[in-house]
Amino acid sequence: MAGKEKGKEKELKFEDGLKRLEEIVAKLESGNLSLDDSLKLFEEGVKLVRFCNERLAEAQQKVELLTKDQAGNVIGSQLFDSENSENNN
Repeated sequence: MAGKEKGKEKELKFEDGLKRLEEIVAKLESGNLSLDDSLKLFEEGVKLVRFCNERLAEAQQKVELLTKDQAGNVIGSQLFDSENSENNN
C-alpha cells in the first residue's frame, strides 16, 4: 500500500496538493466533522504538507543551480544590482 501512496504523490502536482490542503483546512476549521473524520483529514493534510515542502525544496535547489556560475557565485542578484545602479544614475 505504501507503494501506491508514493505513486500517487509522484503524479500529484504541487498546485493540486496545495489546493487539496486548503480544502482540508477549510473542512477542519468548520468543526462539523466527527473525531475520526477529522483525524483522517489531518493525516492526509500532514502528508500533503510534506509533499508540498519536498516540491518546494526541489524547486529551490533548481533555482539555486540555475542562478550560480561555475565558481558557485550567485549571478542573478548581480544582474539586478547592476540594473538598479544604472537606473539610479
